[in-house]
Amino acid sequence: MKNNTKKISLIGLILMIFSSIYGFGNTTVAFEQMGYASIVWYIFAAIIFFLPSGLMFAEYGSALKDSHGGFYSWLSNSIGERVAFVGTFIWLASWVIWLVSTSSKIWIPLTTLIAGSDQTQTWHFLGLQPIQTVGLLAVIWMIIVTFVTARGVDSVARIGSIGGIFIMVLTGIFFAASIILLIVNHGQLQQPITGMSSFVKSPNTSFGSPLAILSFVIYAIFAYGGMETMGGIVDDLDNPEKNFPRGILFATFFITIFYSLSIFLWGISTNWVKVIGGDNVNLGNITYILMNNLGLFFGESIGLSHSTSILLGSLLSRFAGLSMFMAYCGSFFIMTYSPLKSFILGSPKELWPTKMTKLNKHGMPAFAMWIQAAFVCIVVVLISFGGSGAQKFYSILTDMGNISTTVPYLFLVAAFPYFKKRKDLKRPFVAYKNKLFTNLIVFVILVVLVLGIVFTAIQPILEHDYMTAFWTIIGPVFFGGVAELFYLLRKKKLKK
Repeated sequence: MKNNTKKISLIGLILMIFSSIYGFGNTTVAFEQMGYASIVWYIFAAIIFFLPSGLMFAEYGSALKDSHGGFYSWLSNSIGERVAFVGTFIWLASWVIWLVSTSSKIWIPLTTLIAGSDQTQTWHFLGLQPIQTVGLLAVIWMIIVTFVTARGVDSVARIGSIGGIFIMVLTGIFFAASIILLIVNHGQLQQPITGMSSFVKSPNTSFGSPLAILSFVIYAIFAYGGMETMGGIVDDLDNPEKNFPRGILFATFFITIFYSLSIFLWGISTNWVKVIGGDNVNLGNITYILMNNLGLFFGESIGLSHSTSILLGSLLSRFAGLSMFMAYCGSFFIMTYSPLKSFILGSPKELWPTKMTKLNKHGMPAFAMWIQAAFVCIVVVLISFGGSGAQKFYSILTDMGNISTTVPYLFLVAAFPYFKKRKDLKRPFVAYKNKLFTNLIVFVILVVLVLGIVFTAIQPILEHDYMTAFWTIIGPVFFGGVAELFYLLRKKKLKK
């Protein structure tokens, strides 16, 4: 019988990878952290991590396409149930930390949309400091979203797709405005290039030491995160043996070019010291500040009055706020239940208490979702009431997210040689055919990941910033410890 199912073309695959990986906000964070020097690390991460790991995930997905546990099934079929449970628990931690971070950051695009700029640093409620007020709002937001989502009302998630369209438009506006500015100002950059040092040395004093610079690799790897979600579509491709590696190669090239070009384009309108060097700039509001500055500088460059230029900057920052707010909302509703549900239903039910695996009448693991919500709220309160300022607060959230997202890749990459040893699996797609080359690639990726994680964790310790160090590493360590203890107790109970 002829299969009339339409297959995904090479162009379609490239577009899917690009839309899933490229993040407009990653470019503003990169420019804020390292300026032009971030370009080198983004290229490095693409070659050393994104391209080779993407081919690994494609092999996982094609060989284990009938397993519905996703991340868990990949690990359990490679290195066993116990390590798979711990590794997937840590993977779940990355999404929980994302909920912690986003529940706090979502108020910045909202206030930017309303007021034209980030006003969260001026908010006070019942005598609370601004960051404490944001933390309280994040707790309320988490409770409301969990309450709504547990009842199966996930239609709000469609807002995310609309937000994605707006972000594409925002990216187009940014590119067009920057190129026009380059022409109007006869190639003059607001962030001047002073030789090769501009692409090596960061204008940010926080990244002045070699150790701090090396820790930036985690930011770059985070920008390429999400490729594991593409592993499951190999069978839907037209001629996957040829098109998937081609798609990975082309996507790697285009995403790296877009990231590098975007970072460079920010220097056309933004002088790092004048725009970013102030105390009001942090990793939460950097995107909106740069968009506001872009509009202001664009207006002044083409001869508009100062008041009109200010209005243009306000409009661009509001549009960025609208786009990011809708994208955050859509993603938040999905991530409140999707990773949790996938892990619980994809792993053996006997490893979980009955309440955790039970779905309500709306098909949601409501009990597990409320446990997750309670944990998120506790972490948000502990960080926001920890006495940190806005810059430190959002820096902690960003580092937590970066580390928690990167650690699970250690498990997937380390498990790959064991996955390759399996002789009983049907492999529709094979990228790595030489054992020695495979092991070498695995070793290189693991070294880069481990060094990046270690440097990111050590840097705040060397600066005696123990609060940032603690919250940076607590996610994977805490969840890994809980998973190990939980697994051993459940196995002990099952034996009895």
